[in-house]
Amino acid sequence: MTDKIPTVEKERDFESINKNKSMGLLSDLKALLKLAVLIANVLPVFTGFWLALYFSNESISTQWPLLLLLLVGSTFVMAGALILNNWYDVDIDSIMDRTKNRPTVTGNIPLRIVLSMGIIFTIIGFIMLLFTTMEAAIYAFIGWFTYVVLYTMWSKRRYAMNTIIGSVSGAVTPLIGWAAVGSTFHIVPIMLAIIIFIWQMPHTFAIAMRKCDEYRAAKVAMLPVVRGFKITKIQMLIYITLLLPLPFFLTSLGTTFIALTSILNVAWLVISMYGFFQKNDDVWARIMFIYSVSYITVVFVSMVVVTLPIFH
Repeated sequence: MTDKIPTVEKERDFESINKNKSMGLLSDLKALLKLAVLIANVLPVFTGFWLALYFSNESISTQWPLLLLLLVGSTFVMAGALILNNWYDVDIDSIMDRTKNRPTVTGNIPLRIVLSMGIIFTIIGFIMLLFTTMEAAIYAFIGWFTYVVLYTMWSKRRYAMNTIIGSVSGAVTPLIGWAAVGSTFHIVPIMLAIIIFIWQMPHTFAIAMRKCDEYRAAKVAMLPVVRGFKITKIQMLIYITLLLPLPFFLTSLGTTFIALTSILNVAWLVISMYGFFQKNDDVWARIMFIYSVSYITVVFVSMVVVTLPIFH
């Protein structure tokens, strides 16, 4: 019996090693795909699709195959863009604390494999979207090209306006969803795109303020690095102010939605103004970031909720 104990222990050690490797790989893939960002971008795609069905008086019960193609296809395209961003930005990521553990930096996933994954994911995604509508695929391409080429490869390291360019890629997400059902020449998808475009500015600036020293070390031309915190706060206030009238262009979603979104806008405006009196910019920027994430989630989920059949 005693001579079997070491064998059992070796088996346990082997299982533990394999488990750790599996967990490590999952962690690396999560970082490579920027999973939180990826999931956040899928929500507006679904909302756009849902609202397009609602305004065309169609039921989602008959559109499951189309929805599946849309969500999987757009997810692959966005994942491909995020992977290519990681591949291209490996030099920057190696300097910044928040990104130095990405598999592209640690070498856990070789760069040639990362590049191949980015290209393959992108191609698979576009092929799937072409089975929805050409318009949906075009919007996806606009988002992909803007994020990968115009933002990542061109403007991010050179110009403080990189945030404006990068925001275009996020703004097209509800248009992708809506276009899978019908033409986006409609006030609702246009306003959804504008909301996301404007929202991304203070959201991204909050991140840039918190990681200002890291961006400066990596020589990334984010607004707080180039123009300072005061100018950044002013611009954040301006963009949040621009959100105030937008709910009133969506009266077709009902009074509840308008009231809820207006309250969220005013609250965000107050928090933004408080930043001019807050001495601890890091704490304030963190509050702004958390609020921005909560804001966009509540707004887009509420669009779905207020158009559920039980409310009509």
